Amino acid sequence: MFAFDYPWMFLLLPLPWLLRAFVPAHKTHQRAVRVPFGERIAQASGRKANSDSSSGPSQSLIIPCLLWLLALSALARPQWIEPPITKEFPTRDLLLLVDLSASMKQKDFTNQAGQKVDRLAAVKEVLGEFLERRDGDRVGLVVFGDAPYLQAPFSTDLDLSRRLLDECQVGMAGPRTAFGDAIGLGVNLFKESQAPAKTMIALTDGNDTKSQVPPIEAARIAAQQGIRIYTVAIGDATTVGEDKLDEQALRDVASATGGSYFFAADREHLQEIYAELDKIETSKVKTFSHRPRRQLYYLPLAAGLLLSLVHTAYLLLSNRSSIAPVQKNLVIRVNPDTGKLELQK
Repeated sequence: MFAFDYPWMFLLLPLPWLLRAFVPAHKTHQRAVRVPFGERIAQASGRKANSDSSSGPSQSLIIPCLLWLLALSALARPQWIEPPITKEFPTRDLLLLVDLSASMKQKDFTNQAGQKVDRLAAVKEVLGEFLERRDGDRVGLVVFGDAPYLQAPFSTDLDLSRRLLDECQVGMAGPRTAFGDAIGLGVNLFKESQAPAKTMIALTDGNDTKSQVPPIEAARIAAQQGIRIYTVAIGDATTVGEDKLDEQALRDVASATGGSYFFAADREHLQEIYAELDKIETSKVKTFSHRPRRQLYYLPLAAGLLLSLVHTAYLLLSNRSSIAPVQKNLVIRVNPDTGKLELQK
């Protein structure tokens, strides 16, 4: 499709006529000798007298008008717009909820080296590998203890999310667990998200001891907003006391939002979690159309330059052909009897 980027440039089309009308050219008065018989001298010598009557004012303005029109056409930036090119971009937002309560210091997770490490170290290991698979997604990070805190807003900078996660320490948000309040904060953060797929991944032991809103109630509110919550239990299911896992609470939260519950006790369980999340959380994309543009301003510029050269060449050839070869030893005299001009060799 052909179009002009700056079509308003054609409003300048009458500018030369306006300048000529309101800003007239400066006129100089020079004395000259009038020769009333100049045409007769030209005829007698075999030359054609110059006359501007053959090319009237309207004819002499055609070429300048065309050149001005071509100049404006180039300034208007003519373009050829190509058919749209469709590209795909990820439009999924992931919000990670990380438990930093005192119960996360319990060492009941077996790492890659076969050693028992605390639950927060397990969380960092889980998320470290998970984020490597999320290239292109927007990821946010919320940590919670006595209250939830936004650690990293939604961003495609996954390296930043990993660094902020590595800086987290057990107890830095308080010793207790406000899991339900963390879900509530996540719901508020998703209100400004335009992504069609909204997902929370909660990594906790599920033992809520501080929330003002119970986790299951917060999960129902999230479900109404179209948010899915996937819960990952970190730790040993056989642990008892205040540090025990509350698997039932995590199952209920995941079920209420259409998500899934996972249990991570060692690296074998982690691999199963990765495979399941990659299968369920297939990246959804949104298409955007881009229409390439080819600039064509050089065409009117080239046409104007060519027209100017052709017109100049035509004028030079016309003036040259109108001048007859000068004959040497010619004398012009006036016949005293007839009063006419005569040539004598």
